[in-house]
Amino acid sequence: MRQADAGVLMYGGAEPLERAGDLMETLHFKIVTSPVGPLFLAASQRGLVALEFEARLPGQQTIRPNPRDLRSEILGSGSLHVGAPRVRFEECPAAMRPYVEELEEYFLGLRRNFGFPLDLRGTEFQRACWRALLAIPYGETRTYADIAREVGKPKAFRAVGMANNRNPVAIVVPCHRVIASDGSLCGYGGGLDIKRKLLELEGAISGVLAA
Repeated sequence: MRQADAGVLMYGGAEPLERAGDLMETLHFKIVTSPVGPLFLAASQRGLVALEFEARLPGQQTIRPNPRDLRSEILGSGSLHVGAPRVRFEECPAAMRPYVEELEEYFLGLRRNFGFPLDLRGTEFQRACWRALLAIPYGETRTYADIAREVGKPKAFRAVGMANNRNPVAIVVPCHRVIASDGSLCGYGGGLDIKRKLLELEGAISGVLAA
C-alpha cells in the first residue's frame, strides 16, 4: 500500500487520476448483504470511498444519498468529498463487483488483506490515523493510545478516537481492531455487536472474551 496523493490511498500499481475541476462527480454504489447486515459501498474512479453499515449510531457520518433521490446529493462541510460540493450516485453492480467479491471472501474467512484501491477523503490528521489503522495486522488489536503514538501525537488519543469515528470505509480500514487500554471493546460506529463479530471472525478475540 502506498500514499498516492494527499487524499488518496492506493493499493497495487494503479495511478491516481487528476482531480477534476468540475463540480459534479459520479460515485458508483451498491448495497450488499453480509453477515453483519446490509452494507452501503460507494466508489470513485480512484477507489472505494465509503463502506457504511445500514444501522449506524446517531450522528454517524454518512455520504449515503437520500433514498428518494439517487440522482444527486449536496454534501455539506462535514462531507467526505473535499473540494467538490456535489456528487451524483449511480448504482453499478459491474463497477462494484471487485469490492463486493473481496468482501465476500473476507466474510468467508478466505481473505485477510484487501487488494483494491481506496480513495480516502479527510483531514491530514484523519488520513494519518487511517493509515495507522491499515497497518494493524489481521487477527490483532491496538489501543487508541497505540495509534496516537503511531501518528506521532501520543497525548491525542481522544482525537484518534474521533478520527476512528470519522472513518469512511469500515471493515477495510479496520477501526474495529482498536480497543480501549483496559481491553474493553469501547465504541464502534456499527455497534459493539458488529465489532465483536468482526474481531471473532479474525480470531482477535474468542467468543468467551467477546461475551
